[in-house]
Amino acid sequence: MDDYGSGGKKGFHDFGINGKVITPPDGASVEEQDRFLERVLMESPDSLIIAPIYTDYISSALEDFVEQDIPVILLDTDVAWEDKTSYVGTDNVKLGRRAGALLSSQLQPGNEVAILGVNTKNPVSSNRIKGAKISLQSVGIEIVAEGIDVSSDPLQVKEDLKTILDEHPNLKGIIATNDELALTVFHTIEELGYKMPVIGADGSNEMIKLIEEGKLPGTVAQNSYDMGYLSVEAAMKVLNGENISRNIDSGIDIIIKENAEQRFKFQERVQR
Repeated sequence: MDDYGSGGKKGFHDFGINGKVITPPDGASVEEQDRFLERVLMESPDSLIIAPIYTDYISSALEDFVEQDIPVILLDTDVAWEDKTSYVGTDNVKLGRRAGALLSSQLQPGNEVAILGVNTKNPVSSNRIKGAKISLQSVGIEIVAEGIDVSSDPLQVKEDLKTILDEHPNLKGIIATNDELALTVFHTIEELGYKMPVIGADGSNEMIKLIEEGKLPGTVAQNSYDMGYLSVEAAMKVLNGENISRNIDSGIDIIIKENAEQRFKFQERVQR
């Protein structure tokens, strides 16, 4: 079970809610997302909490819930949709700023860095890049490759990085907009014979182990477990007639060597 689901289940228990966690298959298409929501709607839930897969299409699929007076709470990924009850998740500009500050702590003013993403037009990635730029520029770090879209394919990442390093041989650090990409970048620069700090985001277990081993300086992490828990708490309040904020910030953690073991044990426990 993912951290959202674990946090949600704890919320169901603590708040006495008869709820269930449903996970669509990996790689679900837009059509499968719509069919999934149609099946959920047929069950006439009192409230819906959803982590959208395809944000460009999600609002129209959720209008049927609103028409039946079912409050909809968005989890993790926000959508510019006026009928949502609330968004529970990360302030990604703030997360980017924390990532930029973490990388800056490893460097000196004037050092050159790159900011990479798989889909930099996605609002999550673009806001993380925006935040990282604010922190890096405020301390005189030079961003020589900004918002570069790279492939999620490790072989292509290697080629993309070779190009960046050829163009910027004095590169001293890299920020990736998520941990999956950061891990690929880290292993690739190792293969290429370079050594530099790589900062990711999300707090994956593999990333945490590398931090614990001293191979990476740190990462910035969303609190997915808290997202799940807070979304259930928000749903309970709405159903009780209480007003809630349109944006509920689930917070950000900085994971470094000193707290990596503690974080890893927590994630192993809640992911069972």
